[in-house]
Amino acid sequence: MDFSKLMAAQIAKNSTKSTPSPSSVSTKTAPKYLKRSEVEAAREAAYLAEQAAIESQKIAKAEKKRKADEEEAERTLQRDVKRARLAEESQRLRAEEDERVEMARRKRLGLPDLPPKSAEVDADASLAEEEEDIPDAELVLKLREMGEPSRLFGESHAQQLRRYYRLKNPKATSTVTAALEDGITAPTPSDPIPTILAAVPEVDMLLASTVPPETDRAGRLFLTRQLTSWFTLVLRAWGAALASRDSAVKSSMSGQQATASYAQALAHLKPMFRKFEKLHQSPEELPNDLLEPICKLVRLAQTRRYVDANDEYLQLSIGKAAWPIGVTMVGIHERSAREKLHETGAKAHILSDESTRKMLQSIKRCLSYAQTRWPPEDIAQLMG
Repeated sequence: MDFSKLMAAQIAKNSTKSTPSPSSVSTKTAPKYLKRSEVEAAREAAYLAEQAAIESQKIAKAEKKRKADEEEAERTLQRDVKRARLAEESQRLRAEEDERVEMARRKRLGLPDLPPKSAEVDADASLAEEEEDIPDAELVLKLREMGEPSRLFGESHAQQLRRYYRLKNPKATSTVTAALEDGITAPTPSDPIPTILAAVPEVDMLLASTVPPETDRAGRLFLTRQLTSWFTLVLRAWGAALASRDSAVKSSMSGQQATASYAQALAHLKPMFRKFEKLHQSPEELPNDLLEPICKLVRLAQTRRYVDANDEYLQLSIGKAAWPIGVTMVGIHERSAREKLHETGAKAHILSDESTRKMLQSIKRCLSYAQTRWPPEDIAQLMG
């Protein structure tokens, strides 16, 4: 073998071993160990970058929520404005409907038409100009000095002020009452139940022992005025007693129940007042078998004979007729005393209809309050 060729091959082999590869060069240049400060610096940089990203996400989320809240508040405001506009429109339509019903009722009864709204506003303005406004605290003191309740149940400041001036100038009220020739007037909003029947003085409220016949229109009108005046007197005194209670008593369970009973009595007696308004023209509104016991009951209550009035109430509500309980017809033969089920004059009016039942219950509540407000001289006349 040629010696020169062997030497060349050996030289080439050695040169190949001594030349490092790129991977080995990079491995050798990378540091094998890192300093603690470098590791902490890298970790701190990564932490700060992560916190910056989280903060930016929070800011973006808060901005998005703020925009959503602003849009929701705008939508809520628009809904509230629309709801208020619809409520105002509904109230206006309801007032117009009530006015149409009232005009139709007055036309049916032959009563004069109501004055226009502009006239009412002018009357209120002239009244406000003539009568000076009084602060609430001073007005309460003035009413208490006159021996009157400071505030009636559900009475506003304007109604309280009008009541004070009416009590301060009784001559004007008596003149207006005397000027009412037919006993029909505009309803007074301050009354517990507004009615077109003019009130009679308290000395004239005592009912007669007999009910005027249907042909006596003037007598029936005066009777209805007496009845409405007495019930208004009782309801006004009842409302004043409820209003004069302490706040703790009003907020208690028994106080709330007493207030609810009063409000329920007002609602259930309104149909009776409407029947009284039509009674002198339409006797069928309250038939005599219902009107005469009511008049007798009121007269007994006016004379403070409450036990007799309660007996009359039981006679009026339950009656003496046999109640149809159980089987009334078996076979072809009638049972004994079956004809008593249809006797006239002993009808149980509490079974007539729901409106009559509620009316009679409200009359009984007025009777119960009357004996506490005007107790009898004879203790035996106190109801249980």
